[in-house]
Amino acid sequence: MKKVLVGLGVIIIFIAYSLWVRHEQPKVGTVASTVSPTTNGLPSATNNNGSSTTPPPPTSSGSYKNGTFTGDSADASYGNIQVAAIISGGKLVDVTVLQYPNSHDTSVAINQQALPMLKQEAIQAQDPNNIQIISGATFTSQAFIQSLTTALNKAQSA
Repeated sequence: MKKVLVGLGVIIIFIAYSLWVRHEQPKVGTVASTVSPTTNGLPSATNNNGSSTTPPPPTSSGSYKNGTFTGDSADASYGNIQVAAIISGGKLVDVTVLQYPNSHDTSVAINQQALPMLKQEAIQAQDPNNIQIISGATFTSQAFIQSLTTALNKAQSA
């Protein structure tokens, strides 16, 4: 009888701990860095290389050549990500995701949440160095930034 009670106690503790750990982990889609207001109304955040940045305010003239520029394919651990940057008026106006990991249900779920957020971050930031990593989608975020960087490099040198 004593062994059964000890076994039940261990199982109850394990279940309670599992629920607590699951509750404490950040959900996919939360920003992994701390965002605080700045004087120009734009958020200040820690970017993908760990340094603190403040995105520049929008300017009237962009620094890129107009057109669509395809970035290199980047490894996202569970598959590759490749994006195309669409430039109009010298500014990044859209990002098209050409390739992303979609062979596993988990990858599909992560990318359905993270990729739209990353696209929005990219358009707002106008610079891949100012894109925030999405918590729960770190590999996706890093590969997206890497592919977008090569696309924007092509837009600058075009």
